[in-house]
Amino acid sequence: MPEIKDPDDGVQIDLVSGERMEGLTTMEKIRTVLDGVREGNIVILEEGLSPDEESRLIEVTMTEISPDEFNGIEIETYPKSEAANTGLLDRLMGNESTQKLTVIGPANQIETLHKDENLISALVSRK
Repeated sequence: MPEIKDPDDGVQIDLVSGERMEGLTTMEKIRTVLDGVREGNIVILEEGLSPDEESRLIEVTMTEISPDEFNGIEIETYPKSEAANTGLLDRLMGNESTQKLTVIGPANQIETLHKDENLISALVSRK
């Protein structure tokens, strides 16, 4: 992903489309996210990760935490509207859509101030 020339210019936000992540394996998705976050970027995934992929992301993150280098991640997820993403039969059968918006950032730079069903408010610092 392209980088900001001077990190003092601000915080970089990487908006990753569902199409870009679609053909990747779980570990490729995790590396895409963690590589961006380790560079100090906020990564927003258009379609999010599956519950298994999120669990694996957390596992891998825990193994990479280092007091001097990497403090971990902060992650917030919103499911997309069920009515917009599933057919009537799927809703009646209780099948849930895995499509969702996910925001991931360095734990030492992003602090969730508020989250409800329609809004994530976060404070992002430069480091």
